[in-house]
Amino acid sequence: MAPDRIFWSHFSPNLAPAAWVIGVLVVSLGLSGWRAFVVVLAGNVLGALPVAACAAMGPDTGLPQMEASRFSFGSTGKRLPALINWVNCIGWDAVNNVPSAVALILLARIGGIEVPFWLAMAALALAQLLASAAGHDTVQTIEKYLGWILLAAFAFSGWMAVTHRPQGGPAAMPQPADAAHILLALGATSSFTLAWTAYASDYTRYVSRHTGRGKVFALTFGGIFSSAMLMESFGLLTGAMIASPSPESVILSLQTWMGPLAPVALAAIALSSIAINAANDNTAAYALISAGSRIPRPLSAVLTAGLAYMLAVMGEGRFTTLYENALLMALYWIAPWCGIVLTDWYARPPCLQQGRMTTPPGWSPSATLFVAVTGITILMFSSTPLYTSPVAHMLQGADIGYLVGFALAAGGQYLILRQQAHRSRPTSTKADQT
Repeated sequence: MAPDRIFWSHFSPNLAPAAWVIGVLVVSLGLSGWRAFVVVLAGNVLGALPVAACAAMGPDTGLPQMEASRFSFGSTGKRLPALINWVNCIGWDAVNNVPSAVALILLARIGGIEVPFWLAMAALALAQLLASAAGHDTVQTIEKYLGWILLAAFAFSGWMAVTHRPQGGPAAMPQPADAAHILLALGATSSFTLAWTAYASDYTRYVSRHTGRGKVFALTFGGIFSSAMLMESFGLLTGAMIASPSPESVILSLQTWMGPLAPVALAAIALSSIAINAANDNTAAYALISAGSRIPRPLSAVLTAGLAYMLAVMGEGRFTTLYENALLMALYWIAPWCGIVLTDWYARPPCLQQGRMTTPPGWSPSATLFVAVTGITILMFSSTPLYTSPVAHMLQGADIGYLVGFALAAGGQYLILRQQAHRSRPTSTKADQT
């Protein structure tokens, strides 16, 4: 696999209205100017670094990301996070398609054609399904060439939005942000990119081992960081003029600001879900296999796309309450999982280095650690519309669950490795001591 595909695989999926919404959200929390830019910059660095570190595992393991976690979680233990990731992929599939379906309906309406929601969703789901079922190489080819198209379209749309937007808007400027709102903005920004850790090595595992970890790391980090910063910066610059931090508000605002050139932005938004969900469906298929399913990969992709389609159509009109809240809770597992996997891979004591790619049988202590830390993170630190933890209440709604979950899991995994290293040392005999 050509190394440049690493960049495009992590760049193109973030060229989507969801990233623009993150920037609008930061503004709605009361941040503006350089303060907002620094928070978005810091959040993207925090989120992109673990993704790049996971991606750098790919050439050595030759495995998809969830399957590679078997080295720490065990042959049975890795099935739980893999199953959670598959369910998460179904939800993301539906969430990513709804804004694109809205854009497709508006685009068709400009041409005098009324397209029902279910048909717009079906067209998008079919295009994504064909791409993901065709396999890894097709997905990465789509990411590369569609990435150029999306970059040009969104760059033009963003320039038009920033320079031609009206001087008045529907949204009132919020009050200046306090520490709690800054933490909320940092958490939202970092979690958006951190979610890609579960996908990272899926699109680096066919790179030659001679490419070097540093190059794989840099290409991954550059791809995910630059695309997220670009789209979120547009959100920062236009956030005060958008009614609410939602994909629908962003789409309608762009359509208004661009006037007769609105089809450019609408087409880019419609196409963006293909870049995201082609990779998403492919990763979901890998995850379902790692969870223990014997369904062939192409059929796994079909199953994922089909369930996501039904979920989106059944939930029409309840997009925010039905999907976004559930997905926010689902993200809490990623930080502990990532902390365990990265610590096991990069922080092994020298005496355990040779066993780095040995799969422990059954359910390992790391899998138990994962369940415990995920539960603690949700119960004590999470802040979502579904549930607000005691610590989040004390911090006025600020969410530090991702940071705490990663730190607790990484620290716990390091202690497990130290204990394993201690047990692996040969016991000294009296003769040896003499």
